[in-house]
Amino acid sequence: MPGAGILRVSGKLIAYEPLNYVLMGRDDILSMEYIKKYEEWLTNPYFDEATKAELAAIKDNDDEIKERFFKDLEFGTGGLRGILGAGVNRMNIYTVRRATQGLANIIKKHAGEKKGCVIAYDSRRYSKEFALDSALCLAANGIHAYLFESLRPTPELSYAVRVLGCIAGIVITASHNPPEYNGYKVYWEDGAQVTHPRDEEIIKEVNSISDFSAAKTISKEAAQEMGLLTIIGQEIDDKYIAELKKLVLNPVSADGKRLRIVYTPLHGTGNVLARRILNELGFENVYVVPEQEQPDSNFSTVGYPNPEDPKAFALAIELAKRVEADLILATDPDADRLGIMVKDDKGNYVLFNGNMTGALIAEYEFSQRAAKGKLPENAALIKTIVSGNMTDLIAKNYGARLIEVLTGFKYIGEQIKLFEQTGSYEYVFGYEESYGCLVGTHARDKDAIAAVMCLCEAAAFYKDQGLTLYEQMNRLYKKYGYFKENLVSVTLKGLEGMQKIKELMAGYRNNPPKSAGDYQVLKVRDYLNGTITDLSNGEQAHTGLPASDVLYFELNDNAWCAIRPSGTEPKLKYYFGVKGSSMQDAEERLDKLMNDEVFKVN
Repeated sequence: MPGAGILRVSGKLIAYEPLNYVLMGRDDILSMEYIKKYEEWLTNPYFDEATKAELAAIKDNDDEIKERFFKDLEFGTGGLRGILGAGVNRMNIYTVRRATQGLANIIKKHAGEKKGCVIAYDSRRYSKEFALDSALCLAANGIHAYLFESLRPTPELSYAVRVLGCIAGIVITASHNPPEYNGYKVYWEDGAQVTHPRDEEIIKEVNSISDFSAAKTISKEAAQEMGLLTIIGQEIDDKYIAELKKLVLNPVSADGKRLRIVYTPLHGTGNVLARRILNELGFENVYVVPEQEQPDSNFSTVGYPNPEDPKAFALAIELAKRVEADLILATDPDADRLGIMVKDDKGNYVLFNGNMTGALIAEYEFSQRAAKGKLPENAALIKTIVSGNMTDLIAKNYGARLIEVLTGFKYIGEQIKLFEQTGSYEYVFGYEESYGCLVGTHARDKDAIAAVMCLCEAAAFYKDQGLTLYEQMNRLYKKYGYFKENLVSVTLKGLEGMQKIKELMAGYRNNPPKSAGDYQVLKVRDYLNGTITDLSNGEQAHTGLPASDVLYFELNDNAWCAIRPSGTEPKLKYYFGVKGSSMQDAEERLDKLMNDEVFKVN
């Protein structure tokens, strides 16, 4: 219990004694707590002067102080992600160092000091600084840190963990979030992001560090003198590219090499390696969007650097029209997601969603492996629970096992590890609707560099058959059915937004809809409670997956919808999927389902 003193609560100065602290309401106590944390950061000599100046500038803005200090930036199952700035609920050198100290404690607990930890970073603000500080914190704890010399794609980090034999990996990135964000993702020795129980072990350790000054650090010079900091780069690049080239199923023909490709790295990490792999495969006409070629932490030409957003392709479309490109490719800032646009039968460039891209690559990989006698008898295709259903039929067509996992590519990586341990299945392909996929097992995270390679290889292969990717996609619709999906994200920022998201999820959970659009709800999958409820008879079964705040509604006629809070942004996400008798029918069904009143947020 605090002693007597004076604190500001809701913009007012108040005196308090131990007794009236106890008698205060919960809201006033919470106000006192975040003000105490704010004043601690202003006065503690551990925090630098720039941090203090930034905080002093908001001294009269109680809402801003509350946003920065009402809670610690959550170290979730994948790590940290948040807005840059000073405060316990922001991404800064101190929250990053605290997270690294927690990770270091776990590495030491598992005697992994000599195995070490590899660190990569993207083009965002302070990514380089956060990466170096993480390395120095590890070194101060006696842990060997391998730090990339310059920015690198996230999938290369995943690969590097395994090729270097490290116990862990860190990548500093906020993926496709807006420029004001950055993040910190943790990988374990299998090259995948940490999963249960290691994630909970690390989370508990990080959260136990209440004193930021408890995080250790040393100088770069000292770390190198002690042999605890190694700078890496070109040698890992070469090995990574060599692994990708092993995945090629059909060498590119002379005609295929003339495929005209426009590529944009969206100011991120993909530029060097995406161009290199296409060059080494022999593609002769690769055009990079010049305004987006170089790293830019402000993402000046795009703002929201997400290849799911059609606006991100504006400059690429202009270039594609000038060079008469067959294909447009865009990778997000850390190059783990790939978005594509292709020419339709009218010569317009149309954006494929992640389910379409996943289906294209899946069909190519399975069909060509089958044709060459290289498809394992125990082949597996893995997708996340909110991904489309065409790939279910692709897996069935080629006699492969279809496995569903929770949202997050780490769960696909976890399955790959399980396959290797048990010999139960052999991984061929995995994807999630949010534009991430992985061919091969060189990495254990989604890999946009590999996806660029595979998609261009497929485009060249179909070009030899007189087909564009647009025409091949239509062939898949005719073969498997007219599947159509969409995603609606509702942004709800701040403390009020968090509460609104919780209320909405509770409403859907406690009173699930009985119908939506022209469909009836047949079953409700509640992944938080682990139940599948048949609405016709009330019978329940278990989902068989770990707990996750996701609701999935199985509808009649192969339709579905799902709702979940984003794990990385202040958003509530609504996923929709239908199957129609034609593309027009599918689009009409999807439109009516998406616009049902039950999914409207007031």
